[in-house]
Amino acid sequence: MERSGQVEPTQPVNTTNDSCITDPSTVDVSAESLAYQISLAVILSGITLATTLSNAFVVAIISQSKKLQTPANFLIASLAITDLLVSILVMPICVLYTVIHTWTLGQIVCDIWLSSDITCCTASILHLCVIALDRYWAITDAVEYSKKRTPGRAAGMVATAWVIAISISLPPLFWRQVKAEELTSCSVNTDHIFYTIYSTFGAFYIPTLLLIVLYGRIYVEARKRILKQSPKKVGKRLTSAHLVTNSPGSVASTTSLQCGRHDTQSSDTGSSTSENQVKVTVSDALLEKKRISAARERKATKTLGIILGAYIVCWLPFFIYTLVVATCETCFNPELFDFFTWLGYLNSLINPIIYTMSNEDFKKAFHKLVRFKCCRS
Repeated sequence: MERSGQVEPTQPVNTTNDSCITDPSTVDVSAESLAYQISLAVILSGITLATTLSNAFVVAIISQSKKLQTPANFLIASLAITDLLVSILVMPICVLYTVIHTWTLGQIVCDIWLSSDITCCTASILHLCVIALDRYWAITDAVEYSKKRTPGRAAGMVATAWVIAISISLPPLFWRQVKAEELTSCSVNTDHIFYTIYSTFGAFYIPTLLLIVLYGRIYVEARKRILKQSPKKVGKRLTSAHLVTNSPGSVASTTSLQCGRHDTQSSDTGSSTSENQVKVTVSDALLEKKRISAARERKATKTLGIILGAYIVCWLPFFIYTLVVATCETCFNPELFDFFTWLGYLNSLINPIIYTMSNEDFKKAFHKLVRFKCCRS
């Protein structure tokens, strides 16, 4: 289509079609945008793959090692399965949506994806509460709870976490409307402020308050146990020639004992032998047991603190921002929202790393499983 207007006679006529001229700056911008999208897709895909593999390894380790098949580790395995579902059902689709910022998968997939996102992420958070509750009962009521700490009880706690998570994800399905036009965005409707408050408090704020209270009580109880240990009460004295010197909390003293049969042997054989000395380890069994227990309590408390800290750092920005956006529509920033969302997903990658790195049984079982896989291949 020709342009309207006259060409000035004093200027040379440009016979090139203006619409075919490509602006170099536009090419540079599009190239930079494409490079950014590819880099972002690679990074997010790497996080997704790492989350899948790490949680799958935790499930495999517990299922292969009979020593780790305890009610407490059953809860950890359930958490790993939940985080595995996040990495399979939620994160891959979110990679695509984050990179292109346009929804192309239709209304049905959008509804399924959002429901899976809310359910699995909430269940992951509630699993941390279940694990903390189990740990709290095991410390404060060790004797009675050891009888109640069964796989059936653990399964009931896990089922409760999933029921609460599903109850939080279901309400948006009732007011979502199928749009006749093509869907270009997929997000939870924040117009229902009461649901936003209900979901954020049910999925994060109340569980976080519970976690802080439980971990605080666990810390106080662990401190009491450490302070209660007293060297004044002496237990059985043990001697051993094979003490592992790097065992936590072990206290040993090496003494030189003269051989009691030295004189007798000398007189019987008539030989002039030098005085023999035997080095043995003398330890207080009660004190050593208490110190080993205290070391374990310190390590367990430290692990719980790391888990709580990582959880808060990962999820707090997202839930604060969600409440802010619900009350201030102009405050929404897509890039910032995507960053906080993926920071929350990162917690599903951190959880299995913390548990496996802080537990010696997990480390041994992991190395054993890796060696087994390598030998078979």
